Amino acid sequence: MKLNETLIRKLGQPYLPSAMVESTFRGLDLSIKTNELGNAVLLFIGKRNANGAIKGERYARTLKYDRSGKVIKDHWELKGKAT
Repeated sequence: MKLNETLIRKLGQPYLPSAMVESTFRGLDLSIKTNELGNAVLLFIGKRNANGAIKGERYARTLKYDRSGKVIKDHWELKGKAT
């Protein structure tokens, strides 16, 4: 499943730093892991089971900054199945 632009915009907003954020998007459950700056860096998307784990897909985000702190690379990559 490819991430659509609406979901990417949702993931681009700032969240609580160093947290796991639970959310939903178009009937799918999301678990978003953030870094120390509050940027989403890990995404689990699919259906949540009784234990709270998501069965679906896992995505990782690459963020690279230049010396002045400006983002020069922002890319989401499918890493495989999430169980």
